[in-house]
Amino acid sequence: MSTDKANFEKALNLGKNIKKIARDVLINESLAIQNLTNFIDDDFEACVKEIYSAKGRVVITGVGKSAIIANKIVATLNSTGTPSLFMHAADAIHGDLGMIQKDDIVICISKSGNTPEVKVLVPLLKRRGSKLVALVSNTNSYLAQQADFILNATIAEEACPHNLTPTTSTTAHLALGDALAVCLLEIRDFSSRDFAEYHPGGSLGKQLYLKVSDVYSHNALPLVGPDAPLKDVILEISSKRLGCTAVVDEHQNLLGIITDGDLRRMLEKNTDLSGIKASAIMTRNPKNIEKDEFAVKALHQMQEGNITQLPVMDGVRVVGFVHLHDLLKEGIV
Repeated sequence: MSTDKANFEKALNLGKNIKKIARDVLINESLAIQNLTNFIDDDFEACVKEIYSAKGRVVITGVGKSAIIANKIVATLNSTGTPSLFMHAADAIHGDLGMIQKDDIVICISKSGNTPEVKVLVPLLKRRGSKLVALVSNTNSYLAQQADFILNATIAEEACPHNLTPTTSTTAHLALGDALAVCLLEIRDFSSRDFAEYHPGGSLGKQLYLKVSDVYSHNALPLVGPDAPLKDVILEISSKRLGCTAVVDEHQNLLGIITDGDLRRMLEKNTDLSGIKASAIMTRNPKNIEKDEFAVKALHQMQEGNITQLPVMDGVRVVGFVHLHDLLKEGIV
């Protein structure tokens, strides 16, 4: 028997309930986050206002797990309109202090607020005149006493059974960072369009900036008149390979749409196909979308109507078709 398997079976024999352990961790951390609402005080509000009005950037520093949390908060702030950068506390005293500019605000993350790196770094920051924010779980610490603002992340205990491994404390720090970022986002009136400018890649970005006009133009434009015979309708749908055709008047104004599904249903009902015209089998007033609408709106219309294509409009004129496959190809689904 392998050592890992033996240890696992030993744990089971000792009565370790894995699901209970996991639930206890989540309960511990969720209660700690809930308790943070009691620490959103005047200092927190003043800190948000100071960052909002600052001419410089937010520099976030820490060591160990706190450094990892700092990186995440930096990423969130940058993506929501607050210029930020990460500085490792250990590297700061070996040259990286040069990253900090005159008007920057420094947020130092530390559970204890008494680590050796922090005690070396803080006087150097104070000497440079930087505003210092302490994101700490110990408000009586050296860091908290030296800070201009305190973001209180006090917790009762870690989720670790030995109360040692940074678990609940790092979760609390991360949650307070999110609260800080969202407050700044709100007072900046940071819109979804602003968000799109910071997130141009991936499905999220495309949902926020990609227009119907960006995706439909490569498709053929199947069109028939209302008096077109059935044969012409079938040939148009087949040749343009979109599974449908628009029915239009002489000015290309939309009158209706015929899909391959409409054709199948018509053939099931009729044996005499002579004399059948487009107007007899078209769906009038079909769903459509303006060419300047966001492509994600076209996706929502297709999902709601259980359809795979939409006529693209420029006013009352049909100018193209957008197909579900176009949206899948662009990756907005």
